[in-house]
Amino acid sequence: MDKKKIARVTSFRYQILAMIFIVLAGGLVLLPKYQKHEGIKSEVLLSNAISPERYISTDQIANKIINQEPSFILIDVRDKESFKKYSLPNAINIPLAKLLNEESLPYLNQSQFDVVFFSNDNFYADQAWVLCNRLKYKNLHVLKGGINNWFNTIINPPKPTENMPSADFELFSNRKAASMFFGVAYPEQVKKKPVEVKKAAPKKVIPIKKKKKMPVEGGC
Repeated sequence: MDKKKIARVTSFRYQILAMIFIVLAGGLVLLPKYQKHEGIKSEVLLSNAISPERYISTDQIANKIINQEPSFILIDVRDKESFKKYSLPNAINIPLAKLLNEESLPYLNQSQFDVVFFSNDNFYADQAWVLCNRLKYKNLHVLKGGINNWFNTIINPPKPTENMPSADFELFSNRKAASMFFGVAYPEQVKKKPVEVKKAAPKKVIPIKKKKKMPVEGGC
């Protein structure tokens, strides 16, 4: 698939997402099971939906994981099969179709942690964010670019060219260190196998028994 076709498909998907935002903002899409929630006003939801403040970068998440910060929950909203193939460390799998199930709510509706949704890109994670924002849940975020961007920035960071500013080299250095933390090996890390030197077996030392002195014979 060429770049133009990919761009058209991506554009179409986000047009659909924009329509979902508008419908949800009007309060028209809400599961009957959860109609008891009044939710936020439609104009507030729409304002929140078009704001980029919900996004958190892959660099920020990598830093949080490496430093073992306990203040956030990663929620993978992809299907179970995709989650099993690859996901972020310590992520919880709540597929989008099951997001508002009874057992999922404790992970979503709480104020102790920041909740970070992610999918392959922003598409499904954005939908999860809108649904939970509609129900007035707090501290909601979306991993910008999702798993795809995670691979392109953290796991396989692009090396800057010579004409790029020093800030790009510093960013690459940080991302390279992060990728090594997540298990990526670089050629300079692979050392030549040392030549095995056979050690001579230690000699067995057998202690020499001293001869007992014979008593001196004598007499009158």
